[in-house]
Amino acid sequence: MKIEDIKTLGELKKSGYQSKSIKDELRDNLIENIKNKVTTFQGIHGYENTVIPELERAILSRHNINLLGLRGQAKTRLARMMVNLLDEYIPIVEGSEINDDPLNPISRYAIELIEEKGDFTQISWLHRSDRFAEKLATPDVTVADIIGDVDPIKAANLKLSYADDRVIHYGMIPRANRCIFVINELPDLQARIQVALFNILQEGDIQIRGFKLRLPLDMQFVFTANPEDYTNRGSIVTPLKDRIGSQILTHYPATVDIAKTITSQEAKLDERQSTSVYVPELAKELLEQISFEARDSEYVDVKSGVSARMSITAFENLLSTAERRALLSGDDNTSVRLSDFIGVIPSITGKVELVYEGEQEGADFVANTLIDEAIKTLFPQYFPKIEKLQKQDEETPYDDVISWFFNGEGFELLDNFNDEAYKAKLDEVSPLDALIADHQPDIDPRDVYFEKEFILWGLVQYKKLSKYRYAEGLQIKDPYGSYISGL
Repeated sequence: MKIEDIKTLGELKKSGYQSKSIKDELRDNLIENIKNKVTTFQGIHGYENTVIPELERAILSRHNINLLGLRGQAKTRLARMMVNLLDEYIPIVEGSEINDDPLNPISRYAIELIEEKGDFTQISWLHRSDRFAEKLATPDVTVADIIGDVDPIKAANLKLSYADDRVIHYGMIPRANRCIFVINELPDLQARIQVALFNILQEGDIQIRGFKLRLPLDMQFVFTANPEDYTNRGSIVTPLKDRIGSQILTHYPATVDIAKTITSQEAKLDERQSTSVYVPELAKELLEQISFEARDSEYVDVKSGVSARMSITAFENLLSTAERRALLSGDDNTSVRLSDFIGVIPSITGKVELVYEGEQEGADFVANTLIDEAIKTLFPQYFPKIEKLQKQDEETPYDDVISWFFNGEGFELLDNFNDEAYKAKLDEVSPLDALIADHQPDIDPRDVYFEKEFILWGLVQYKKLSKYRYAEGLQIKDPYGSYISGL
């Protein structure tokens, strides 16, 4: 017989079931995972040697936890994944508002019911997926919301006075007894509400409108907080911080490769996009590098952070840009182009907080600058570095490309080019083939045209060529073309 088929308290006792606190559940199941080499926090990348060991130590120590970090650092994701460490089912007294343990009831309802019915008390089973409660801390949260309040309607219906504890309507925390309870953005919670959590965290008491109930709630608290909130909106009151066992600092991905893995995992793509749009590896690296540039940019507020969501939404926009272009030009399949990166700008402008200088320049300018800086950073990893200062008449690997533009009229890459026209246009710049053959001999053939365009954009960033964006596409010329042509 499955354990969840047990329906009465008497059957539960006969089964030999032993009650366990939620913190012990988490601890015991984590120990089993560690022994059996089972990955507890599946799909969390870049935290293997930093955040996850600290989180596991906190769980082994039975601590309440505060995850402190900037936005988009998987704080809430980590908290939600702790549910996987709970037992699959736990028994509760049927009808209990606060998930009473049949072997250790704490509410008046459950205690009186068990006194009345004894071993025939009906029980039900709570799955671990239902043992997670979450509250976003906002200034309008009240003590009644999270702790509880007197319910006058209940008092009238039961014909009880307000002095009777049965008229209490429990808030979110008592109703989440024996569950993981997450409060997101804790500093946003008003100080008086934070104070209401003191006894729950330490002594297990709750006090509602003069009622002091001894309710030893069995809970695992996880808080999340953003360091920016400490100065801009609020703070965690000191006595509350003192009652939180472990504070764990989260961080952004340390490398582009980790960031690529996260974006690939989290991006929500239509299956038709995945099959009809090819994305070169360099395009993926460039996309992630934009976020790295933003986190170091003089135009972006570092304290606010740059969420990993920026790369995810930018990747989705990048594929949508290529897909739309292919639909308009009649191509069944296409590959992402560097000029498609104009489509990621809305994802950047909505995700970064600008400092005063950035506001002065404008969000579009900052977004384009970040793309340019990302190209400049990656360029020396793929092709020979272009030195700022060169001796006169010194030969460089790029001389033939630059000469092609000096001797020609420049060229235009229009946004509405189909794939055939796009490739033919880039093939006109014949010296690009030799550059790629010399410095990227093992390149995937599907990536060749992206890298050709990448070389041209890289030469623009190093002031060897000039680029102009207009409504229909791009124009690339020698650096003095604007003076000659009068543009």
